[in-house]
Order: sequence, then structure tokens, then C-alpha cells
Amino acid sequence: MRLDIGNLDVSLSGRPVLHGLSMALSPGEVVGLLGPNGAGKSTLMRAIAGLVEARGDIRFGGDDLAALSPAARARILAYLPQTRIVGWRLAVRDLVALGRIPWRRFGAPPTAEDEAIVERALILMDVAHLAERPASELSGGEQARVLAARAVAQSTPCLIADEPASGLDPAHQMMMMQALRRLAGEGRAILVSLHDLTLAARWCDRVVMLRDGRIAAEGRPEAVMDAARLAEIYGVTAHVARDEGGLILAPTGLTGAAP
Repeated sequence: MRLDIGNLDVSLSGRPVLHGLSMALSPGEVVGLLGPNGAGKSTLMRAIAGLVEARGDIRFGGDDLAALSPAARARILAYLPQTRIVGWRLAVRDLVALGRIPWRRFGAPPTAEDEAIVERALILMDVAHLAERPASELSGGEQARVLAARAVAQSTPCLIADEPASGLDPAHQMMMMQALRRLAGEGRAILVSLHDLTLAARWCDRVVMLRDGRIAAEGRPEAVMDAARLAEIYGVTAHVARDEGGLILAPTGLTGAAP
């Protein structure tokens, strides 16, 4: 089933942030959400997750997400926020296992299936070797991967991740995108916000580029991520190249125009 966002408006502290935004997210695809700081990417993700008040429709199949209970919503949508501070002295395995709560009766012990899903999430995010360590003692990048593993363990048909590659070393940035692609290959719908243009171009099936709370461009990376568009949306000049893996986009300077 598809996640449909229709005519979405969001205001924060009386200031309009999103303006009549409509888009869809289909099973099996990774959609990159791009745009400069303040374009509305995080606000859109928070609105989809039900964390900010919004006007418009957010539907999964025939279900209005706003009308669902928090538990029912958590069985449809996993949300990985941009802020990744772990304040609890929980073992990594126990923290990742929190992702299974929406699927269990209150007080019920984890099942063998729960444990297998958690183990797979640990492996997918390359934190299995940290499973018994307190999550609060890990580096920022390690904590980011642990929290991503918790979202994966939630086993929802939709996963939205706000800058999951931020703060990761290059190898783990690519590992993160590879993991999201694998989840999409299993039929999940993935929405991921990114600032690394090359990661978006090489790993996303489709990109949605925001500017001032509106969609400025949408389509396959090869169709919309060119030097002229990057100048228009980000205010940067860029070197655009290609190899067997896809596009390579490197900002090289400022155009002098504000994004």
C-alpha cells in the first residue's frame, strides 16, 4: 500500500512552513528529500509522524493516519528523527528491542521472532558487535546507527529517516544507504532526507526537492539533479559527473544568490 500526502499545510508558531504539499511514497522505493536548511524537510517528516499539527491528508492505503491510535500508527510508520541523543544507560540490544513494542501486548515477553528481528537490525546497521555495551557510552555515529536499528526493528511498511547519514564516516554513510535500499527491496517504502547530493543521486529511486515549503522539483535523480537546478535551489555551483554507479555531484562554490 502507498503513503499519500495530500495538500499538506503546516504552520509553526504562526509562521507558514509547508504550503499545499502533495506527494506519494510507494512500496519498494527509496525517495530522497532534498533542499536547503529551512526548506521544510524535517517539518514534513514530523507532520507525517504526527508530531506537529497539519492540515491536509496523510493516508496509508485507506487509513487516515491522524485517526489511528499511536500503537496502530507505530505499526505502519517508523520515524528516525534528526536528533540522536541517547540518555538511557541501556544495552544496545535492549534499546533496539524497543522497536518491537508496537507489536507486543503490554507486559508480554519478547518472542523468538522479536529476537530474530532485533538481531537482524543490529547486523544491518553494523552494531551487532556493540550489542551488550551501554548505548549512552557509544560515539555519536555509533548511537546514530543504534537508533536506526531500533527504527528498522519496528518492521513497519513505511520508514522515514531524517538525515540518517549525518555524522557518519563515509563507509557507514554508504552502508546506511545500502541498508535502506535493502529494506526497500523487501517492499518497504522509504523516505530519507539528505544533504549529501551524491548519496541521494546514487541511492535514491526518486528525489523530491523542497524550497520554501513547496516542491521545487521531483523525479529521478538523473532528470532533476543538474547544475542549473542545484544553483536555483541551493545557491551553489556544482561539478556534475557520472561513473558506473551513477551521478557524482560536488558543490564547488556559491552563486551569490541566497537559496
